[in-house]
This record gives sequence, C-alpha cells and structure tokens, in this order.
Amino acid sequence: MAETAAFRDAVEHWAAGGPAGQAGELAARLGLRTVVLLEGPSDLAAVDALAARHGRDLAAEGVCVVTMNGAMNVGRFARVLGPPGLGLRLTGLCDERERGYFDRALERAGAPARDVFVCVADLEDEFIRALGTERVEAVVAAEGDLRAWEIFLGQPAQQGRPRERQLRRFLGTKKGRKIHYGRALAQALGPGELPAPLDALFAGL
Repeated sequence: MAETAAFRDAVEHWAAGGPAGQAGELAARLGLRTVVLLEGPSDLAAVDALAARHGRDLAAEGVCVVTMNGAMNVGRFARVLGPPGLGLRLTGLCDERERGYFDRALERAGAPARDVFVCVADLEDEFIRALGTERVEAVVAAEGDLRAWEIFLGQPAQQGRPRERQLRRFLGTKKGRKIHYGRALAQALGPGELPAPLDALFAGL
C-alpha cells in the first residue's frame, strides 16, 4: 500500500509538470501493467469497494487506480502513464460529458479509447438507477443521514424534482459525502446489479 501511494504521488507530481522521480522504478517494483484513470476520490472509493467485494486484488493483478483531480487533467496523466511515458495500458471511467476529454487525450497518447467506460450522467446516477431510489434512501438512513436528507427535501429548490435528481444533488451537497457514498452504494449492490460501465471496467481488467 505504501508503494502504491508513493507511485500515485510521483505520478501526480510528474503530471503537474515536475520530474518523473521514482515513478518508473515504483511501477516496475509493483509489477504494474494497467492504470485505471478516474476523475476523483469518490470514484476511487467505489472502485476499491467493488474490487474488495468481488475478491479482486487489483495490486496483485498489476493494476493501479489513479485519481486525476478532474477529467480535464486526463491529457497530462495519459502522457506520463501511457505510450509516451511509462508505456502502461490505460483504462478508465468517465461521465458522458467528459468523454471528449478522454477520447482526445488517449488519441494523442496513442492509447485506445475503447478501454474507457462511460457513465450516462455520473457514477452516482449509475448507482441510483441500479439500486432504485427506495434502496438508496435506505442506505442514506442506514448511514445516519436520514435527518439531513429530510431537511434537504424540504428546501424550496427541491420541490417537484424527480427523486433521482434529488438524490444525486444530496450526495454532492457536503464535503466528503460523495466519497462516503461511493463506498456505501457500491457495497449495497446485489449479485448481478453492477452498473454496466463498472461491469465492463472490471471485466476488462
């Protein structure tokens, strides 16, 4: 875990314009062959939770999951991790509105865009549609946020909005909440309920 964290730090520094540092040495030491590019920490929480739930040891499989602090940074990460840099296979998960960033970045890096899997709106939307709104609300209650959810529903801006949109908005209203529920909603999925983009991502690994 320490070496994985060190690799992520080295890559982030390199992608920001700094020197490569120990990124290549750490990649070799970890036996990396594939990097999963994700927008942010809530996606990482979900992928880590799903990997654990399905008995996948991604590190042992030569896979490292990297967050980029925003989809607009994908070009920098593709450059340092893909064929122009460390030569690792690139895959990832993105929202539909971010697909253009990924397509252009991977094309410039000489990596196939087919290995990027697309959520219709975002990952939270995928979980809500997979579980249904009643089950998501049950998760919210089980996580101790029922009162906060009820207060949120009473806000004038939420009146008349579809439940799916209310839930998506609620998950993003407090710092750290999307990360927490990325993990909690992933763990709530039953057999055969894995959203299609995540199913395809794990199958491709």
